[in-house]
Amino acid sequence: MAESKQKTTQNAPQTPKSSGLLRSSSIVSAMTLLSRVLGLARDVFVASYFGARADAFFVAFKIPNFFRRLFAEGAFSVAFVPVLSEYKVQEKDIRSLVKSVSGTLLAILGPFTILAVAAAPILTWIFAPGFASDANKFALTSDLLRITFPYLLLISLTAFYGSVLNTYGQFAIPAVTPVLLNVCLIVATLYFTPWFDEPLMALAWGVLLAGVTQLAFQLPFVMKLGLLALPKPAFADVGVRRILKLMVPALFGVSVSQINLLLDILLASFLESGSVSWLYYSDRLTQLPLGIFAIALAVVILPSLSKKHAEQDQSQFAVTLDWGVRMVLLIGLPSALALIVLAQPLMMTIFYRGEITPYDIEKMSMSLQAYSAGLLAFMLIKVLAPGYFARQDTKTPVKIGIKAMVANMALNIPLVLTLAHVGLALATTISAYLNAVLLFLGLRKLGVYVVQAGWWAWILRIIFSSLLMVMVIWALNPNEEAWFAFSEWQRMGWTGLLVAAGMACYGLSLVVLGVRPSHLVVAKS
Repeated sequence: MAESKQKTTQNAPQTPKSSGLLRSSSIVSAMTLLSRVLGLARDVFVASYFGARADAFFVAFKIPNFFRRLFAEGAFSVAFVPVLSEYKVQEKDIRSLVKSVSGTLLAILGPFTILAVAAAPILTWIFAPGFASDANKFALTSDLLRITFPYLLLISLTAFYGSVLNTYGQFAIPAVTPVLLNVCLIVATLYFTPWFDEPLMALAWGVLLAGVTQLAFQLPFVMKLGLLALPKPAFADVGVRRILKLMVPALFGVSVSQINLLLDILLASFLESGSVSWLYYSDRLTQLPLGIFAIALAVVILPSLSKKHAEQDQSQFAVTLDWGVRMVLLIGLPSALALIVLAQPLMMTIFYRGEITPYDIEKMSMSLQAYSAGLLAFMLIKVLAPGYFARQDTKTPVKIGIKAMVANMALNIPLVLTLAHVGLALATTISAYLNAVLLFLGLRKLGVYVVQAGWWAWILRIIFSSLLMVMVIWALNPNEEAWFAFSEWQRMGWTGLLVAAGMACYGLSLVVLGVRPSHLVVAKS
């Protein structure tokens, strides 16, 4: 028995220590950067081929994506990772837990997927009731949803095995997996569209193909850990019951921003045709810095915080959480300001071709600015929420999330009446700040988040450097008429110049103000 335990301990990869968090998050960020760049390439192809006509596909894709973020990357991950980390620290039977949880996940999501496919028109009506006034658009959305919804089951299993790999320090594989979705959708756009009378069907089948490919990609790496086993439902298993108990409140707490985005789509379905697409494209551009850094940081920080909590190392828990917030401010503030200032140039450079018109660019730029104003809040939520989840407290984020969601709903109506689709983005931004502030205050009240030394100096350096960056970008940025007159290559050249100048200015300013590599590493308490 002792020999078996020793062998397991020797063979199992170790979770990175806090001093390796920067390296681990950098790996995830690099892989995520590749995925997001390909994601932008995907969106460029889709926009060029379909323009603002892709509303039906975006709704059909958003619905399973909503449930994916709610179940797989949302409630399930934040409930599963702390329990798995505890099993690992205490050297319990992890393979049995993985077998039971994967089987239970299949037993829940399998019937749910079948039911959703059968009830596709009902889901379409619930999530995009405005489409009901256009019979063809409504029917097309329902048909697309029948093909895209099984992606939920496949990507949920992918996220499950990705959580296992993350817990064992193998962050690169789950981080690169989303690349496959973008590759499949690009291939579908370029090569599958001629096969269908309705070209949007090619995108739906591309989504399903991506789900199969992503799951198949991760399985060999899980097998190498010795943790791949035939799934077996086990609702009575102690670990499974704990995870399910933690999941219930987390369903709302971790995915409030996703619920808010779907509320936006619901209301946007009643607005001017193209509103769903405008919101989608602007949200996608906001997701670039959010995905590259904040989500990558959250992926790395949750297992680390869970391990600190399991080891009852509350001092280092606080230090790690504070480091996460500092890193978010370092990247989030300049990213938000740059997106606001460069909204129209970025939209023109990325999307102004094919079916996209100058009118589309104007509308997309306005909603991008509204979303970008909330980027810092979106990022902070990704880092602050794990402070609760790592302690297996999913109830507090739920209460906070519900308050933020109610605020979003209350703001949506007056803002959409005055600002149309931009009002929807602005309501989401305001509610995100409410969410982030309440999460922060709650952690402070619990004594879990302890502000470390040097905070004010850190903030002032970031603010000064960010404002200097904005001034440089503003001075170099050509006027609107020039941007429309530029060729495609000229737009790309000018955008590259503005981005490079802004990054160089920000980085050099930080160095001059005394920021050093040692400030980017988690300190020892």
